[in-house]
Amino acid sequence: MISSPSKRVEDLSLAQRERLAYIDFQLYFFGDIGRPDLIERFGVAPAGATRDLALYREIAPQNIEFDGSNKIYRIGKAFVPIFEHSTQRVLSTLALGFGDGVNVDSRPLLPCESPVALSCPRMDVLAPICRAIHAKRPVAIRYHSMSSGETERIIVPFALVDTGLRWHVRAFDRKSGEFRDFVVTRIEAPILLDEEPKANERSDNDIQWTRIVELDLVPHPRFARPEVIKMDYGMTNGSIKMRVRAAVAGYMLLHWSVDCSPDHRLKEEQYRLWLSDPLVLYGVESAKLAPGYQALSSSKGS
Repeated sequence: MISSPSKRVEDLSLAQRERLAYIDFQLYFFGDIGRPDLIERFGVAPAGATRDLALYREIAPQNIEFDGSNKIYRIGKAFVPIFEHSTQRVLSTLALGFGDGVNVDSRPLLPCESPVALSCPRMDVLAPICRAIHAKRPVAIRYHSMSSGETERIIVPFALVDTGLRWHVRAFDRKSGEFRDFVVTRIEAPILLDEEPKANERSDNDIQWTRIVELDLVPHPRFARPEVIKMDYGMTNGSIKMRVRAAVAGYMLLHWSVDCSPDHRLKEEQYRLWLSDPLVLYGVESAKLAPGYQALSSSKGS
């Protein structure tokens, strides 16, 4: 929330803040809002919707103007949002609609095309895994891997990872005695176990998870107009500096199509970024997924 009206907004109940944030969103991204919008979204009575609009107008009068001929409120000429609207959440809302877990048929708020998710976890698998993470409990699973086929194992999950292509769960694997990533769509028949994890199975012992890698991404040197790439990614000082967990760094670099070769040799169109210091990936197990990555030993021999 911004500074001046936020003191007043913070005094309101959570339900009131949610309705005012919705008014703020509608004005900001659609330019108008009416009582029916609030009634449909929150199920409030018409009088309640009127009170919410009046309260918003009292807090931020420059943000909202009443159009009497059309009986609708429109964005004010001096509009400044009174809530911070996260870019990711805004884009998700515009593309998928307002989700509350009830209306499964929510539609995009504006015409919007997004990549179709080809890998979607089953809810009867994802839900028990989430409960295990929340309760800090081991879970027995059947798992299908490319190398071992179907196996039965017990894992101690502690985090979900969205790689941009599929969902993983980060967990300690009792079968191998290591921390590993498990693809959620390859898990079957998860059963929570009523026991505490051992000390060595907890996330703070996962070196790849606790290690933070600092990535410095710059426009790929092959481009004659790097300033365009800088605009695409909102770069400051000519680069994007990111801090990510070592366990997920390779997935992220693959998803972002970052050329991680030391001599920026990847010339295909999808590689718009280059990792300016590939040595930061030394010891990062997931680095094998990064485009163009060379292990230190192989690069020395070349």
